[in-house]
Amino acid sequence: MDTNQEGQKIELFERMPVPKAVLTMAVPTILSSLVMVLYNLADTYFVGMLNDPIQNAAVALAAPVLLAFNAVNNLFGVGSSSMMSRSLGKKDYDAVRRSSAFGFYCALGCGILFSAGYTVFQGPLLNLLGTDSENIAATSAYLLWTTTWGAAPSILNVVLAYLVRAEGSALHASIGTMSGCLLNIVLDPIFILPWGLNMGAAGAGLATFLSNCVACAYFLVLLYIKRGRTYVCIRPTMAKVDKSIVKEICGVGIPAAIQNLLNVTGMTVLNNFTSAFGSTAVAAMGISQKISMIPMYISQGFSQGIMPIVSYNYAAKNRQRMKETILFSGKLVLSFMVLMTAGYWLGAEGLISLFMKNETIIQYGSSFLRGMSAALPFLCIDFLAVGVFQACGMGRESLLFAVLRKIVLEIPALVVLNWLWPMYGLAYAQMVAEIVLSIAAVLTLRRLFRKER
Repeated sequence: MDTNQEGQKIELFERMPVPKAVLTMAVPTILSSLVMVLYNLADTYFVGMLNDPIQNAAVALAAPVLLAFNAVNNLFGVGSSSMMSRSLGKKDYDAVRRSSAFGFYCALGCGILFSAGYTVFQGPLLNLLGTDSENIAATSAYLLWTTTWGAAPSILNVVLAYLVRAEGSALHASIGTMSGCLLNIVLDPIFILPWGLNMGAAGAGLATFLSNCVACAYFLVLLYIKRGRTYVCIRPTMAKVDKSIVKEICGVGIPAAIQNLLNVTGMTVLNNFTSAFGSTAVAAMGISQKISMIPMYISQGFSQGIMPIVSYNYAAKNRQRMKETILFSGKLVLSFMVLMTAGYWLGAEGLISLFMKNETIIQYGSSFLRGMSAALPFLCIDFLAVGVFQACGMGRESLLFAVLRKIVLEIPALVVLNWLWPMYGLAYAQMVAEIVLSIAAVLTLRRLFRKER
């Protein structure tokens, strides 16, 4: 890498004022996260225009499978990027290159295995997702494109964004992610609606597959153009197994992957509870989940955006800058989440009605959305803390939070709240879990700050 490029990275990570550095990294990441939300909402919105609860239920029921991709994304995206940024802080550039190559090829292999595994075990998996005779065909058609054909490009484009962002190129990472998402939004109505190809849920899946292929192509072309001026390396010869690198990547990545697998488990449990109330309830829950993803992705984007700064300064032993980064980010994102909660609470009916003009779905969905929005201020604190744990290589703490969130708190809360307040109580289970976790997050971060004085 040339001296000018290296100097720009040192300026960003070491000398730039903390608010400016945070916004430089976080804003592009948040923008790409918002575009990803729009892309997720596009499937729901355009399928909803068919006014067919079965097609909408198919997209909702398939969501856990797509969420499972994030387990691989986090294993090799979060794990490798954390290792890369910490190695940059130590000025160990060979480890940076080896970490990126290892993450890339492992992600590619897992994507291929994911496609093969789903295709072979499709029948039992569709039953596990909560499909019934009414919606199984539409769900299967959607998953044909997004998983059988689309698992590898879907996983690779996210992992490549993590690798590019790890060395401070947040803007390029965001452009790559957004290019695929925007294409998906353009293709959705063409493939889904009657005036186009009239494919319904299957069309949404095809649009997703094509857009992920385009995003992958962007990153591969970028790395080719920047060869010699980037630490991100995808040469096969650099992907050799190095025990120390594998240990560091897996130490962060495995807890992050388990966290997402537990999220899949939680969503599957939620969908199974909801499916007992019919396809209309499932469609309403799916719409509410997609809308609630907007602030969730913003919070997650902020956490991901500051991870390279936290990792770099943690490894460089500049703990004061690391602390300032975390505190500034926390104040900013918490204030925004409080405003989002208020907006969702007041405008729930109007937001749900944007997706389907069905009175029952609007009634169910607005109640679900209010319950989900109540968790947002607490959830952003939890996300920030887990991002810090991942950035600092604290895999044990991030794993503990993942287990607490779903197994210990949220899934039992689903059972209890559904018994106390059938169907409507399901939407408040996340709030119960996040209140407890946000308290634990604050206490754990305080202990980290005191330890690093």
